[in-house]
Amino acid sequence: MDREKGQPTQPSEHDREGMHLFNRKSASAQGTRNRSERNRKRNNTRNRSRQNDGSRAERGEAKQVNHNGHKVTPGIEPDGESGRSWFHPWHFVRICWRSSNHVSKWTNVLWPFTIAAMVLHFLDAAKPPEERTHSLWIFITAYIGMVPAANLVGFAGQELARKIPKVVGVILETTFGSLVEIILFMVLIKGGSKNVQVIQAAILGSILANMLLCLGTCFFVGGIFHPQQTFHEAISEVGSNLMLVAGMGLIIPTVYYNSLLNREIIGQASLKTETLHISHATAIVLLIAFLMYLWFQSRSHHGLYEDILEADEERDHDRHKDLAKAKLTFTESIIALCIALTFVSFMAIFLVQQIEYIVTERGVSDHFVGLILIPVVEKASEHLTAVDEAYDNQMNFALAHVLGASIQTALLNTPLVVIVGWGLGAQMGLNFELFDAVVLILAIVVVGNFLRDEKSDYLEGALCVMVYILIAVTAWFYPNPLHVQEEIAHLAAEAAESGGEHAARMLMG
Repeated sequence: MDREKGQPTQPSEHDREGMHLFNRKSASAQGTRNRSERNRKRNNTRNRSRQNDGSRAERGEAKQVNHNGHKVTPGIEPDGESGRSWFHPWHFVRICWRSSNHVSKWTNVLWPFTIAAMVLHFLDAAKPPEERTHSLWIFITAYIGMVPAANLVGFAGQELARKIPKVVGVILETTFGSLVEIILFMVLIKGGSKNVQVIQAAILGSILANMLLCLGTCFFVGGIFHPQQTFHEAISEVGSNLMLVAGMGLIIPTVYYNSLLNREIIGQASLKTETLHISHATAIVLLIAFLMYLWFQSRSHHGLYEDILEADEERDHDRHKDLAKAKLTFTESIIALCIALTFVSFMAIFLVQQIEYIVTERGVSDHFVGLILIPVVEKASEHLTAVDEAYDNQMNFALAHVLGASIQTALLNTPLVVIVGWGLGAQMGLNFELFDAVVLILAIVVVGNFLRDEKSDYLEGALCVMVYILIAVTAWFYPNPLHVQEEIAHLAAEAAESGGEHAARMLMG
């Protein structure tokens, strides 16, 4: 009756129980689904956390242990980790004797010449000047003794460079190699203006030795063991172009001086003074160029060079042996550098002190001493390192060392010695002999053409070495400066006079 009137009916007790049961089951099912979703999310989160923890652990493990199983010290590259700390005398001597390769190792047998040079020098120093008779042997032993000392500088620098990023390491290693040259230049300029022409010849001789002798030997040795070697254009193009610009900058004072020489519009004294001022300005510009080169290589294009050098390491067929070798600690590397630089400084002083004797009394050309003899010995360690890298098919590393050393000589070492000479009042300018300037530009052009195709072989290397031999032969016959010739003539007259007096005494007796 109520239904007929359209009034709602109340659910029965049975219906209410059924609805309650249905709602409870629905809530239970929904709760189950919510719990499952929460569990699934929690499990996913936990799994991701475990994966991240595992990744972090793997990354941490890679950072903490290197290829030899040594824990890597924070701030040290894995390739340079020695697994030791501080200083261990036996390990230090053994590793330094082993050096970086077999050729460098056997230069260590020349250390007795280093000691002999020091003994002979101090024996002669205790005598009056007229009784000193060991000048020739001091020069010979100091010249040979410079080789192991310079090699130790290069090896210690290489060990130290392993402990820092690759690009910065190559720059640092090249700089340590240039320290020998810087020390020689500073000792020479300390002697005053009389050594200026030797320094000028040594500057260009150093660049020629790197670009013709060293690079040619790299091409030749690498080409013998590998039919054709390739290198990256970023290394060869930047290096050769920068060397061409540096070479042009170096010879501008020479071109200025020779263009105005023997003209009435300017006096000889004024011409020399103005050329010296131009040299000072050139030195400052070249230093700025070197800083820009450093920024380009180590900062703005650091990633490019890093990738090139890392790829070059993969070419080394015996890299695993090199990595397995025992290495110096950071402290031992610093100590080795200090010891090596001490001996290098002594050898440089002994050599420079005997140059006058070798030129005036032994008849060796002043030009040959500066252009050939000094550069060959001062660059010995860099040459050995670069040739070893070419042998291992690491041509990008070899080019980085050869061209980098040449660039440092032109843009760093030369401006430094000019500025120091400026401060000391020496007439240290960039007014080179015209022969040297022309040979330098021709050498840069020749090497640039060889590097243009980004390939090398033993024929190109042999040609570079032959060009260097031709320059050495010409330097041997190059006449001494006028003041040296006058000094030689004066000494010859004195010797003849003393010889005549001695003969007269013999006859009277």
